[in-house]
Amino acid sequence: MTLELLAKQGREKIHTTLAGIDTAKLKKMRDDAMRRSFGSFDEIKYKLEFVARINGMEFINDAASRTPNATWYSLDTMEKPVIWIANGDVNDVNFDTIKPLALRKVRMLICVGDDSSRLHDTFAGSVPVIVDARNLAVALDKALYSGIENAVTIFSPACENGVPVSEQGEEFKYFVNEL
Repeated sequence: MTLELLAKQGREKIHTTLAGIDTAKLKKMRDDAMRRSFGSFDEIKYKLEFVARINGMEFINDAASRTPNATWYSLDTMEKPVIWIANGDVNDVNFDTIKPLALRKVRMLICVGDDSSRLHDTFAGSVPVIVDARNLAVALDKALYSGIENAVTIFSPACENGVPVSEQGEEFKYFVNEL
């Protein structure tokens, strides 16, 4: 099968096909090799990290997603309506790849920072509600009291803002636990 033929079958079939290939390869591995292989995986800190469930809303720490592509992947994995908290202070980041996904999944975008005009301009018309917050604590309050039922709130910055991932990741967890 050619790559082009596989691509024409759609994303669902591609994922199923690739999973089948992986399964076949894994079956051929020896048990010891498989244990060593899977034992070496380390959880990536601050990447799709479940923090808490409060009043039916899940809070996911994705502070490690510092590019639009990384954020796209994270948003794509969400199965519930999404409240997305992003870094608002952006300059030359192109968010166009996220727009179609945001149209389908994101119900509210909360922009953290001083100048979120770029996010407002990009996602106007794609996301029903776009609001600003001066910091993560305010953003989390807005998410919790948004009125969006059965939602997941994900902090996925989508760009660099000069603050270390660990600092933002720990700050997010702290403020979620303060809710």
